[in-house]
Amino acid sequence: MSKKVTEIVEELLTDILEQEQLELVDIEYVKEGKSWFLRVFIDKENGVDIEDCGLVSEKLGEKLDAIDPIPQNYFLEVSSPGAERPLKKPQDFLRAIGKHVNIKTYEPIEGSKEFEGTLLSYDEKEIKLSIKIKTRTKEITLPTEKIAKARLAVIFS
Repeated sequence: MSKKVTEIVEELLTDILEQEQLELVDIEYVKEGKSWFLRVFIDKENGVDIEDCGLVSEKLGEKLDAIDPIPQNYFLEVSSPGAERPLKKPQDFLRAIGKHVNIKTYEPIEGSKEFEGTLLSYDEKEIKLSIKIKTRTKEITLPTEKIAKARLAVIFS
């Protein structure tokens, strides 16, 4: 079977991101309505700006045009991951320790599949969260293999 679009794009991005000292956060290739979207999320220590996104879009677009790996028409979007950045790699979780996160699990743990709270610790086997239940605070441990999605969460006060 041929490589997935996201794998091809990741390979094409490696040199571009390295040259610009940017980090790949995520790649999505999705159909919404009748249109296909190739979305690339990039970041760097102090955040990315429109120039970073434009530069990556231009360089990636040239590489994609040269090898034409995607049969259908699509829209290329390059952007920052935003305030609710996904947590996918171990370094994402480590960087998020002490921050407010939202975690969704594949199956219920203590009766719930969604948890929001402060990330206390991370290792390859589990994460620890401090969550609020009404007026009390509770620590909960979630096995990493049960995590379906994780992201930073914005607190509105």
